[in-house]
Amino acid sequence: MDELRRSRKDALFEAIAVMGKALASARRLELLELLAQAPRTVDELAQVSDQSTANTSQHLQLLHTAGLVTREREGTRVRYSLAGDEALNIWLALRDASAAQLGEVERAARAYLGEEVESIGREELRRRLRSGDVVLVDVRSPEEFDAGHIEGARSIPLDELEGRLAELPADQEIVAYCRGPFCAYAHDAVRRLRDSGREARRLEEGWPEWQRAEARSKRSRRTPAPTAQAN
Repeated sequence: MDELRRSRKDALFEAIAVMGKALASARRLELLELLAQAPRTVDELAQVSDQSTANTSQHLQLLHTAGLVTREREGTRVRYSLAGDEALNIWLALRDASAAQLGEVERAARAYLGEEVESIGREELRRRLRSGDVVLVDVRSPEEFDAGHIEGARSIPLDELEGRLAELPADQEIVAYCRGPFCAYAHDAVRRLRDSGREARRLEEGWPEWQRAEARSKRSRRTPAPTAQAN
């Protein structure tokens, strides 16, 4: 390969590596997970992720340079959002592939989440919701719930759960969900519900995965079936 072509190929892969470098930070991955729930300002992200505003802003600038987040100025504040379905898919693919390929991810998840609690899959939950014999509870923050949630879910943030048990029927199973499989809120909610004598499980996934599955389902329903070709 001649020198000019080599330099152009290097430039191509360096351009692709910008996104890889942006993903090579635990803090930035956490910010992506948070933005997969709802758009947030720098200050809000700093508070939720236990970082300084300055560090959070630097991380967000790198994510923005890599095309993973968008930003919009609101007066003196800047609100960040995930940069569409592609950015969400990149984050979910990286998370899931890491969990599947790296034993350390599973060990770290177990240490963080504690003992496993019983779970329910997406399709079973859909059937149960249609039959009306299950209560679905979103234990994320009200801001995340307002930005998007599973249809039919009730918003009961984890820190309010024990004080609002009377709102939940005692004779139906309760399913809790939160940000995703590595979010501790749903695990903790199931434990608290079971301690109170309720039948409870957690959704295997979280809001971003459910939202993506619903969007794909709607697209497939809109796509017309291919017409048969006459011979």
